[in-house]
Amino acid sequence: MANVTLERIDEIEAYGGPRAIPGIRFRPAARALGISAWGMNVIDLDPGCTAYPEHDHVKDGQEEVYVLLSGTATLHADGAEWPLAPGTLVRVGPQAKRKIVPGPEGARVLALGATPGQAYAPRR
Repeated sequence: MANVTLERIDEIEAYGGPRAIPGIRFRPAARALGISAWGMNVIDLDPGCTAYPEHDHVKDGQEEVYVLLSGTATLHADGAEWPLAPGTLVRVGPQAKRKIVPGPEGARVLALGATPGQAYAPRR
């Protein structure tokens, strides 16, 4: 593998399998770049989309960091809400149930995740 891999987000094919959710384009960025140390996805959420699944990572212990790249969104986690604007970084621990709801112009979110102290096993 090359020491440098470059991809444009819009050229990373969004997941289109049986678990695809209307209004959400889930782009497997780590796979596109050949990253094996952590998970990384770009999630495009259409305006008005409320289908982003509420979830936690209790089973795998994964911490997640979300970076809002464009648009606006609200992070719902642990019974509270946090407004997100471009450039916002937020860490969510494994036990927190979380859901991202896009603002009126939609949102593009970079999601990074890994389990502390464990080797990352990317999905194939």
